[in-house]
Amino acid sequence: MGSDWLTAMWRLLLYGGVGFVFLFIIAKILGKKQIAQLDFLDYIIGISLGSIAAEMAFDIERPIWYYLLGMALFAVLDLLCSVLGRKNNFFKRIFVGKPLILIENGRLNYRNLNKSKLSLNEFLSLCREKGYFDLDEIAYCIFETSGKLSVLPKAGREAAKAVDVGVQSDTPASLSKDVIMDGCVVDACLQQLGKDEAWLKQKLGDIDIKEVALAYYVEAEDGLRIHRKGGSS
Repeated sequence: MGSDWLTAMWRLLLYGGVGFVFLFIIAKILGKKQIAQLDFLDYIIGISLGSIAAEMAFDIERPIWYYLLGMALFAVLDLLCSVLGRKNNFFKRIFVGKPLILIENGRLNYRNLNKSKLSLNEFLSLCREKGYFDLDEIAYCIFETSGKLSVLPKAGREAAKAVDVGVQSDTPASLSKDVIMDGCVVDACLQQLGKDEAWLKQKLGDIDIKEVALAYYVEAEDGLRIHRKGGSS
């Protein structure tokens, strides 16, 4: 009994160690994009390789080559898909996808936003992470295949700050208030502003609330900025 237990432990350590080394070699072959720019294909391959390696470490019944062959197969498939993607744009769109322009010429592209599977809240959060709290500062915004945003600010909004040219301002910074999102009024923000829906409709004019993708109030300007679902603003 003791001998069988000791043998099983040694096989467990051996399988786990070999699996770790083999997985490390495969990761080096596939390249750093597995870590830096994870796309759908990398996600699938990464999960599959990890699952096979984990099962190999604890399964001492099957021979070790059974699992090594499975990991090698997934690695070869990943390399094959990468080569096809580089050689042919059709396969590249299938395996990797293509970037989506979410803001074009300063206008929110609501159709592409829906294609990206991002909610408005998620999109605004990603913009804030990039340092843009106001969409009107953005000329172009692209949702990359890696799931990250690339932002090109409008001319005059990107480099110099007031402090850089010796200009000082006593006007405090303030956050905008989202009063309409996805065609629905955000009542909590209206209450914070001390406004009501009648005021909002007056600001919108002939624009129907249902047609608005995003509308936010800028306190410093006492104005409402509107992005419609059709892409115009």
